[in-house]
Order: sequence, then C-alpha cells, then structure tokens
Amino acid sequence: MNTTANVNYHVRSVLPQAFQFDIDGVAGTLISPELQPTQVAVRDLRAATARPHFGADGIEFVNHTSAVTDFKAATNWREHYDAELTALLVEETGAADVLVFDHTVRIDDPDAERRPARNVHNDYSQTGAEQRLEDLVGPELARDYRAGHYGFVNVWRPVDHPIASSPLGFLHPASVAVEDWVPIELIYPDRIGHILGVVANERHDWFYLSGMTPDEVAIFNIYDNRGRPQVGHSALDLPGDALATRPRQSIESRTLVRYR
Repeated sequence: MNTTANVNYHVRSVLPQAFQFDIDGVAGTLISPELQPTQVAVRDLRAATARPHFGADGIEFVNHTSAVTDFKAATNWREHYDAELTALLVEETGAADVLVFDHTVRIDDPDAERRPARNVHNDYSQTGAEQRLEDLVGPELARDYRAGHYGFVNVWRPVDHPIASSPLGFLHPASVAVEDWVPIELIYPDRIGHILGVVANERHDWFYLSGMTPDEVAIFNIYDNRGRPQVGHSALDLPGDALATRPRQSIESRTLVRYR
C-alpha cells in the first residue's frame, strides 16, 4: 500500500551546514541549517511479501518482545535492555561483540525533552563514526576494530503503544546516489559531531512499517567499515496524523558492533 508523507530534506551548499545546540549555554535552544519541506511517496511494508534484509539492504524489521516496558530515566532498565539488544543483534546481524552505548526516548509532544527527528539524515559520517569509535573504546582498541569488520547499528522500537502518527520512515539505500549525501555538523558547547544529511531526489524509495507495536523493532545500519549500506531515515508526517489520539513514543538505541 502506498501513501504520501512530508519530510524535510537538507540542501546542497558551498558553505558549512550545522545544527547548533544549547546556544549561549541555554539548554534546549537550537539553530537548524536550511531544510527543504518535500512531499514524497511512501510504501507501507505491512502487507508486503518481501521486506528488506539487514545483510543486503542495511535494514530489517523483526519481532522482538522485551521484558522492559518502562523506559523512564528513574527506573533501572538499562542493564536488562542492553542485554536483550546484545542477544538480538548477535542473532540478527552475526555480530561477535556488541556495545550498547546510547538510548534516546522520543515523544512527539511540544513539551517533550526529545521529539522525533524531522530531517532526512544518517547518524554518522565516516569522520563522525571514526571519532565515535575512539571515544567509546580508546585509540588503541579502535585500531583493532579498524583492522577487522565493525559498524554502528541502531535499534528502534515503539514505546507503550502502537505507532499511530509520525512513524519512522527509511530510504532504500539502492535509491540514494552518492551525491545525495551532504556533511552536516552538530555543534554542542563542548564538542562537534558529524552526520550526513540527505538532499531531495525524485528517485528515492521511501518505506515504513505501519502500526508498529512495542513487540516490533527496526534494526538499521548507520556505518560499516566494509561497505554495508547505510540507511537514511526521518520521521514521516502522514495525512492521518492529526487523527491520532496518543503521540508517538519510541526509543532508539545506538550500538557499536564487531563482526566475526
């Protein structure tokens, strides 16, 4: 089934582009680079007989029930959830080692601390991935990782209830040209990160899985030093979103994996 959605693409520019966070030390302040609102066609894979596979396409959807149902900061859930994700990624991606290092809970509410990301992007450029590797394991162990096969993989799941609005949409990597990727900086008061934005291209193949429940997850590749496809993604604003009675809640977990 096909539908349409609104997304915000990045633009090409000869000047550096960046998101600037916590301007003048004020938490939550943000300056964004120029974005291009665009309506795109989107495929719903819910009834599809064939779905993408992580090995070939850098993304897959799997059923995975978690014993964790409360992801509030005050609850002691991280150790158990990290162990669940480690076992899941070993099984689904063939990873030999998994380091879960970050969780982001997003709620599509104006008062939420973190809302869904509405820019078409990938979480790391090569520069950003290599810097994050050293930040996590140190320069010496990073050399061992680089000598083998490693990558950054995200796991995304709904929280509390099925997704009824602003679902996470994905770009099939085969539809994204090399020149569609543009470097974007993330400028924080104490550090600079490096991601990739995506510019509009009418050949882009967008897809999502409608009505995802907390027992379903998307596993998708962010960076791979052996060339596995990286997956551009963004929240999708769909025509029926205004009818949703509960805002989208989700948790996105970032992991560093080393393959056999």
